[in-house]
Amino acid sequence: MANTPGSRKRVRKAAHRTEINKSRRTRMRGFIRKVEEAIASGDAAVASAALKAAQPEIMRSVTKGILHKNTASRKISRLSARVNAISATA
Repeated sequence: MANTPGSRKRVRKAAHRTEINKSRRTRMRGFIRKVEEAIASGDAAVASAALKAAQPEIMRSVTKGILHKNTASRKISRLSARVNAISATA
């Protein structure tokens, strides 16, 4: 248990930051889910628009410390490849 005033404050701040990070991570995942749902529906135009909206949100999570830069790039790359694949077949 936290005993000093400083350690008590760190516990409070950690809980507060955890809530902020949770909401940011949830928001990012929602954007990714919209892209995946558009890909599953097979609509290339909707999937492309969803990807355009998701890319800045994913990269914003890098600047906020939610994701590593390479992880975000990998997610964007894989989503782009899937969107391009349905665009090519459509």
